[in-house]
Parts: sequence; structure tokens; C-alpha cells
Amino acid sequence: MAGYYARFGAAYRNPHERAVRAALRAAAARWDFPRGRMLDLACGSGEVTLALQELGAGAVDGTDPYTYAAYAARTGRPAERHSFEQIAAGALAGRRYDTIVCSYALHLAEPSRLPALALQLSLIADHLIVLTPHKRPAIQPAWGWSLADELVVDRVRARHYRQGWQRDAQ
Repeated sequence: MAGYYARFGAAYRNPHERAVRAALRAAAARWDFPRGRMLDLACGSGEVTLALQELGAGAVDGTDPYTYAAYAARTGRPAERHSFEQIAAGALAGRRYDTIVCSYALHLAEPSRLPALALQLSLIADHLIVLTPHKRPAIQPAWGWSLADELVVDRVRARHYRQGWQRDAQ
């Protein structure tokens, strides 16, 4: 799969964009997640970023090692180029996001790296929204996240996770 994205990433468009946008609208109506500073993880051509902006999001950062050019062309903003492997190794350590959204990509993470990836994400945000066409990935509480709710819209499964670690009061 990585070969496809490496080859065609600059021209990528998610064929499920309409359903992804509908799922995000339903999620925003149902779930209380902060929309101040957000991360569009595996940002594709920016369909999630554009939807989040329509839903009143503040700053949205995008990262994708393959589709960064498509993202920049469509959103007018640069995307970082971090892979799941780099993020699992701490590439985003020290950052802070209110909410991370990952659409149609987290199930592609190498299963052996998924625990470290989820853990790293739990250290930089309090909310994680995963949009997927099926039940994968199965994020475990031991990886720093607790499933708060789930909904299905147009065959898109949206899961809202809350960060499960206790933060020091500041």
C-alpha cells in the first residue's frame, strides 16, 4: 500500500470524501471534543482539514509522508511529512493538540507499531477521532486511550477516544 501512496501521493484524492465529511459532521454534532488546535494525521488531500475548518476548528496541522503535495495544493497549507513509524518513535513529542483526527489510514499502521503510535498520540492530545471503513484498528486502553463512543454514517465508522492517562494539573 505504501508503494501506491509513494507513487501517486501528489495527486491523491480520497474517493470516500463525501462519507468522511458526513461522519465528521455527525461526530461534531454528537461528541464534545475541542476544536482549537487539531492534527489531521495521515492528512491525504486535506478532506478532513477542510471539513474541520467548516466545523469551526482553529488551527489544523496536517502530516502525511506521501500526500503532502496534494494536501498543500488543496488547502494552501504545507503538511509535515511524518510517517506512523516516525511518530511512534517520538517525532511529535513535546507538541500539544486538543484533538487528533485520523481518517482512513490508522488501520494501515504496522500492527507491531500500533501500540507505540497510539501511546505517542496519547501524550500529545486528549481526544482522538478515528474514521475507518471497518472495525480496525482496535485501540487498546493500555495504549493510552479509552473508547468514549462510536457511530457509523454512510458505512464510515467513527470512534471517539479520550486520552486515558492522568495529566498533572497546571
